[in-house]
Amino acid sequence: MKLQDLLKIVGIIDSGGQAKNFLADSVVLVNHQRETRRGRKLRKGDLITVGKSNFKIIAADEIK
Repeated sequence: MKLQDLLKIVGIIDSGGQAKNFLADSVVLVNHQRETRRGRKLRKGDLITVGKSNFKIIAADEIK
């Protein structure tokens, strides 16, 4: 999954095209480091922070 896809799924942006501007204007952290690449590939275990919201990438079989 790409970072822009996560931002769309959780409702932070409406389209992938908005991701570039959002990432330029907002602080988004992936594993505690600032990320500005909308195509950044996210992997199991990655922690994404947007403002006060945190998201962790897990495998589908870990969803309860």
